[in-house]
Amino acid sequence: MIFHNTAFLARYICLLNEHTKIKTTADKNIWRGEMVLVRTLYVGNLPWATKAEDLTEAFSAYGEVISSRVITDRETGRSRGFGFVEVRDEDADKMIKAMNGTELGGRILTVNEAKPKQQEMA
Repeated sequence: MIFHNTAFLARYICLLNEHTKIKTTADKNIWRGEMVLVRTLYVGNLPWATKAEDLTEAFSAYGEVISSRVITDRETGRSRGFGFVEVRDEDADKMIKAMNGTELGGRILTVNEAKPKQQEMA
């Protein structure tokens, strides 16, 4: 399936399940219009100096990493000690099994499937 209208594609993605979504691999295959199922993994107990590139490097040994990010404090810009890694659906379980409980920078990681963000009640 090839999408030429990126606004339609963005809306289409937003309508999908919170855990598993369809996403174009923008940096790699957008020109082919390839669609991949993506799952988001939570990575906790990160060393404070961990960068997104470090997560990508660590998880890449077990499958394709679509994106990674380390969550930082808005006021200080310092790491909050956790992050998220978006991976191909077929690699997710293998990555969780391989990375959960392993050491990175002297700390034991907690890795599991990310839960959807809870909506605040107004």
